[in-house]
Amino acid sequence: MKKLLLILLTAALSATVTACGSASYKDGTYTAKSAEYINEDGDEAGNGYGEVKLTIKDGDITECEFKTYELDGTLKDENYGKENGEVKNKDFYNKAQKARAACDNYAQQLVAKDSLDDVDAITGATVNYNEFKEAVTAALKQAEE
Repeated sequence: MKKLLLILLTAALSATVTACGSASYKDGTYTAKSAEYINEDGDEAGNGYGEVKLTIKDGDITECEFKTYELDGTLKDENYGKENGEVKNKDFYNKAQKARAACDNYAQQLVAKDSLDDVDAITGATVNYNEFKEAVTAALKQAEE
């Protein structure tokens, strides 16, 4: 009996310590940007920043939108990777579009898992992943109670 009581007390104490250590977030919608990313090799491809919009309800992330932009503020959309509106380099275009698609995946993972630590990086979209983590962290900082 004492052993069972000790186990239950330890479990309750552990849950209390875990809850106290985790952040508490205010309900609302929060927007944040990552820092600008600039390729070290001087190539303009991939330069830009990410912006996240989070909705928190009852302390949980219920919606997330993540978009990436060129340094001049142009949205990286279905035309990202094209030159003058045309696909000149199919390999580059496909890589650019894969990175763009990863933005939606990261946002969906965050809502489903409700934890930034549990969002998995996608091969070929590491810069977007880093921008996503940075922007989400900034948005959650705004939401802390």
